[in-house]
Amino acid sequence: MDDTTEQVHADPARHRGYEQRAIDRLWDFADPIASEARFRAAAADESTSPHLRAVMATQVARALGIQRRTAEALEALDRIDTTEAGGDPAETAELDSRVELERGRLLADAGRIDEALAALTRAVRGAVHAGSTFLALDAVHMLALHDAGHEQEWAEQGLELLAAERDPRVLRWGVALHNNLGWTLHDGGDAEAGLAQFELAVAAADRFGSLEQQQVARWSVGRALRSLGRIEEALAVQRELVLVRPDDPWVRVELDALAQVDDAAQATASGAASAAPSGEASGGASRVTEAGPTIEA
Repeated sequence: MDDTTEQVHADPARHRGYEQRAIDRLWDFADPIASEARFRAAAADESTSPHLRAVMATQVARALGIQRRTAEALEALDRIDTTEAGGDPAETAELDSRVELERGRLLADAGRIDEALAALTRAVRGAVHAGSTFLALDAVHMLALHDAGHEQEWAEQGLELLAAERDPRVLRWGVALHNNLGWTLHDGGDAEAGLAQFELAVAAADRFGSLEQQQVARWSVGRALRSLGRIEEALAVQRELVLVRPDDPWVRVELDALAQVDDAAQATASGAASAAPSGEASGGASRVTEAGPTIEA
């Protein structure tokens, strides 16, 4: 963690709600090709301000990145003139932050972690300068995912930023921050602390989040329960989730893993050799480092 960003404060909180609503309306993360087309049209709409068109162009880059068209995405970001499109200094800083945030996302996905961390740190600084808590949280959550050894510090900074917020759209970041912190703790060997964070993610998702976030947050609770050997409780969680979304692949994988744990326990009880899932004890309580579904805001 860069010591110049150890204390992140966006004061006063600035959240350009109309921009984020426009972005939310145009995004379908399951269909990045169609999303790209919508954002290209929005970026070319001369009836809107240069600033808003530039904001839409940053989302063109993100859509390209999801399609693994990284070089095109980075070129799209390089073409955005933040000084010309920014307007007042706060708007320019905010636009700079958006560009660096998307650059960091792209570089992280490409495995260029050092460059990604530098871009994301610039994104945090720009967001703080602009007073945009929303963008600061987006960048901090990305740093919590990718800054190895500092995941918990970044997550805690994000949660500190949230403490003064009242905007429900900004407070939705609590779902991702608690979930990601939960995985850091879980994969660090403290499944009990991880479970506590996952439960906080569920609470935030129920208040502020989407149906997808509610599903993923509950899945994480069930996964932590398996790590703690609380198999019946874990099964109950996943069985509820499969009723909501029968085609959820993560739930299916987890139900299969729980069935293996149950089979192994029965085999052990009958004196047979244990047949626990790979890397886990028959009780399912040992440390695991498998990736779970991620949560964005």
